[in-house]
Amino acid sequence: MKAIPVRHYGRWVSAVVVLGLLGLLVNAFATANVNYSAIPDYLFDSSVLSGLGKTVLISLLAMLLGLVLGIVLAVMRLSKNPVTSSVSWLYIWFFRGTPVYVQLLLWFNLALIFPYINLGPIYRDEMSDFMTPFMAALLGLGLNEAAYMSEIVRAGIQSVDEGQTEAAHALGMSQGRTLRRIVLPQAMRVIVPPTGNEFINMLKTSSLAASAAQYLELLRSTSDIGQTTGATVEMLFLAATWYLILTSVFSVGQFYLERRYARGSLRTLPLTPWQKVKQNLKNAASFSNRTTGGVSA
Repeated sequence: MKAIPVRHYGRWVSAVVVLGLLGLLVNAFATANVNYSAIPDYLFDSSVLSGLGKTVLISLLAMLLGLVLGIVLAVMRLSKNPVTSSVSWLYIWFFRGTPVYVQLLLWFNLALIFPYINLGPIYRDEMSDFMTPFMAALLGLGLNEAAYMSEIVRAGIQSVDEGQTEAAHALGMSQGRTLRRIVLPQAMRVIVPPTGNEFINMLKTSSLAASAAQYLELLRSTSDIGQTTGATVEMLFLAATWYLILTSVFSVGQFYLERRYARGSLRTLPLTPWQKVKQNLKNAASFSNRTTGGVSA
């Protein structure tokens, strides 16, 4: 009895269509009036590298601020105190309901509302001097991120079985210690993947600080070069190249971080990229040996 495999003509047709469209797209970029040689010329320019460093710095600090404040807001949201839970809800409602670009503009122009900042004996100055482009970008991005991180942390905390908390309380552990030692370590398995995605998104969202807060990050640096040299589109491609490099590097870090926190829930951890390469090489070598042995026999 001869088995005839089912022919999937639709797959071949769709593959040809996709390859055709891809070829048209590549041809459009190849024949465009763009001086691609200018991209490597400015790839490691001092102003570009300076903007790149500021992008990474503001992303890391804003993400750290958002993570710390997000944990506080998540705990407040889960609190049985109606005041703290309501304040947390209002905060999340406002910052998730307004565009981050608008928030950056408000922080940068806060001196129009509050001419001075007065923290008593700690700090006192004019708001225009205090609210620098860096501070406006940090507060605008960090406080907005805190609203999203609070929901991620809250979902992670609620994913831990309540029996864990009850057992910790039965052992005499306080609410705060139970949260630090029992709940949060287990919740990290749920918190880490979306947090990594949020950080990668933060790297790209930081570009809004260029126009809203006049912060000299990567996009602003490349745009200034483009206006000076006339290679506006080329410098946009350059910025896109660096953003792709940054997101790729941090995506690898996210993979290993997720793999670490998955140790308690998975029996077999996913293979790392290097382990996959070694396994493929090993399979290819064994297949080659079997083929050679069959021919010689």
